[in-house]
Amino acid sequence: MTKRIKHGVVAAAAFVLMGAADAAAQNVANANVTATVTVAGRARLDVSATDIAFLDADPTTVPSIQADVTLNIQAQVRTTAGSAVTLTVQAGGDFTAGGGANIGIGNLTWTTTGAGYAAGTAATTAVSVGSWTGPGARNGSQTYFLANSWDYAPGTYTTTLSYTLTAP
Repeated sequence: MTKRIKHGVVAAAAFVLMGAADAAAQNVANANVTATVTVAGRARLDVSATDIAFLDADPTTVPSIQADVTLNIQAQVRTTAGSAVTLTVQAGGDFTAGGGANIGIGNLTWTTTGAGYAAGTAATTAVSVGSWTGPGARNGSQTYFLANSWDYAPGTYTTTLSYTLTAP
């Protein structure tokens, strides 16, 4: 009986040693994966209002009428670091009213706030409202003014102002 117990203990010890040898002999394999992302150039322009109005006033006491709202502008671009970014506005024509009356677009001016934004005078060609270099979000505001005159014929005048944000 004693031999039998010794034989069982030796067999168990051999099994434990064989299991340890198998664990030490494991093979390892590695693999690499390349992750790629494509980032496209992008531009987004947000202007806080779609309509502005100038309330009638006496030209003698109010030579320049301020628009009823100030436009908050956010120009966002994704472009390369050294690229020129521009924001322009272009009038569709003079202010016109029924019956052919008009107010020259050059009577419309603006002031701005915000880094890179610029004051200017409206025209039927693109006029700079702002310019920057490289990517980012640029926040500013624009307030329009209309020169007031006794020479304007009574009526309701309109024009369209088109903004363009450009980045390569």
